[in-house]
Amino acid sequence: MKISNVEVKDLVNTYGSPLYVYNQRMIEDKLNAFKNCLKSSEFECDVIYASKAFNCKAMIQLVSKMDCSLDVVSGGELYTAYAAGFDMARVYFHGNNKSMDELKMALKYKVGTIIVDNLMEAQLLSELAKNIDYTVSILLRVNPGIEAHAHEYIVTANIDSKFGISIEKKSGILELIQIINACPNLSFDGFHAHIGSQIFDKEAFVQEVNKVCEFVSNLGVDVSTLNFGGGFGAVYTDEDTPIPVDIVCDTLIEAVKCNIEKYALNINKICIEPGRSIVAEAGSTVYTVGFMKETPHKNYIFVDGGMSDNIRPALYQAKYSCVIDGKENEMASKHYKVAGKCCESGDVIIEDAYLPEAKPNDLLVVKTTGAYGYSMASHYNKACGLPVIFCKDGNSQCVIRGENYEDLIRLENDLCA
Repeated sequence: MKISNVEVKDLVNTYGSPLYVYNQRMIEDKLNAFKNCLKSSEFECDVIYASKAFNCKAMIQLVSKMDCSLDVVSGGELYTAYAAGFDMARVYFHGNNKSMDELKMALKYKVGTIIVDNLMEAQLLSELAKNIDYTVSILLRVNPGIEAHAHEYIVTANIDSKFGISIEKKSGILELIQIINACPNLSFDGFHAHIGSQIFDKEAFVQEVNKVCEFVSNLGVDVSTLNFGGGFGAVYTDEDTPIPVDIVCDTLIEAVKCNIEKYALNINKICIEPGRSIVAEAGSTVYTVGFMKETPHKNYIFVDGGMSDNIRPALYQAKYSCVIDGKENEMASKHYKVAGKCCESGDVIIEDAYLPEAKPNDLLVVKTTGAYGYSMASHYNKACGLPVIFCKDGNSQCVIRGENYEDLIRLENDLCA
């Protein structure tokens, strides 16, 4: 098996096992696809990479190279963008509970856009921005009340979501806009909405655009920018059928055009925030098969990683597919439960993997782990962080060094008494 023309076995020989591997060419092609498809002669379009999916200096520099903007949701992600040399004017800063220090950092770095989530944030930001020497674009996050198909833990648009302000609260939204406009260094430009993750029905995005634009038309304030968030899907198993990039972009563009005409809106910019769909399928996790075991009803494959490097199956029953390196073309003959080495019964990566006969020391490649694998990894059971490798056109580079045992205790102090 090769990843961007680099053999998996060579990667393991060079960087060890387990490890995250990204096909850099696939990431570049996906960013280009969104850039090329989200275009209109009637308004500006901005593709914003949602970096929570996978955030590191090399990834952020790749986003910059591909001329896209960047979405960050924490002080850590913000600092990484700054350290990577990203153009801070193209950074969009999200978050429902930004701290004072995070907001101060955003203003110090001259972040281009801050997405305000609630009244208290607007009040704090208006105070902090009084003495800055530039103007910050402000979008308000609103909750359109639309739920797209998703696991309940990742639904973000239901009426009681922790994110945003319900569009039904018109007076509260107008109060927020008034607070923002009262500060000379803040510029209210529009709204942000997001309706979920792994959305496979383009009609969901049409409904989102229709609902947000109708809300804007009834609000009675000038709005120039609308950010429709992300939610574009990726293929994890044969059950997944994401909307092609060109179709989802065309759908959004046409829906916005129709609403601009219908309501005579003055929208001059729309944004989307693909994250998972940019990196998920480009990433794989390579494990080495260790012990194997048969129980009365299961055939277990144990690998040298687990929920410490991929919490998603345990957290919300995410499904994955896998292959055994060198056996891709062999006939599948056995059902396996792929489990990790963490001390938890729930440390299962794939519940039922139909594979050729597996053996110890086989290399098992779990596909589509590029989003929220590294980002959500932990040190549970004192597991070391895995190295992250980028592959492109036959070459590989380590963009995040794997941790060793000394790294695990570098912040710890001995007991004094």
